[in-house]
Amino acid sequence: MKVIGVTGGVGAGKSTVLEILEEVYGAKPLLADEIGRELMEPGGTCFAPVVKVFGETVVRPDGRLDRGKIAGLVFGDDEALDRLNGIIHPAVRQEIEARLDRLREEERRNGVPVFAVIESAILLEAGYEDICKEIWYVYASKETRISRLMETRGYTRERCLKVMESQMEEGEFKRRASAILENDGSRKQMEIQIEKLMI
Repeated sequence: MKVIGVTGGVGAGKSTVLEILEEVYGAKPLLADEIGRELMEPGGTCFAPVVKVFGETVVRPDGRLDRGKIAGLVFGDDEALDRLNGIIHPAVRQEIEARLDRLREEERRNGVPVFAVIESAILLEAGYEDICKEIWYVYASKETRISRLMETRGYTRERCLKVMESQMEEGEFKRRASAILENDGSRKQMEIQIEKLMI
C-alpha cells in the first residue's frame, strides 16, 4: 500500500492537496487533527487523560471538552502544551496505524491497490517518516499564509505570526521532505505539480 505524508506550516494549504489527492486519485485521507478531535470526544481514548491533567473545568455542561478553554490554557504555556501533546500525539499515531492496518486488509481482501495520505502539520516532529513512503511539504509564502488565516480563521496578524513561529522552520521542512509543492498560486497549478509527482 502506498502511504504519502503531507505536511507544511499553518495556512500553507495542505487541505487543497488532500482534496486533489482524494478527488482525482482516490486517496484515503487520514487527517491527524481530525482524528485528534475524535479521540477527545467523550468515550475517546484522550478524553479522560485530558480531564485528569486539566481538571473538570475543561468539561462543558453537555459533557464534551471545551476545546477553546483548553487552547487558552496551553497557549503560551509550553509545559501545559507538552502535557497535552503527550496525551494526544501518541494516541493519534496509534489510531492512524490501526486505520492503515484496516486499509491494508481491505487491499488484500479486494485485490485493489489502496493509496493512503496522512496529513499533519507535525508529521516530521512526530516521526511519521517511518510509515510514509514519501513526505510532501506544502509551501506558501508568509504573507499568503497570513492572509489565508485571517480570512478563514479570523486570526489577527499577531496571532498568525505567533502560531507560525511555534512551528518547524521552513528550511527543516524542505531538508526532510521528498517533494516540495509550491502553493501560492491556483488550484490548477497545484494539480499540475501533483500530477508530475504521481507519474
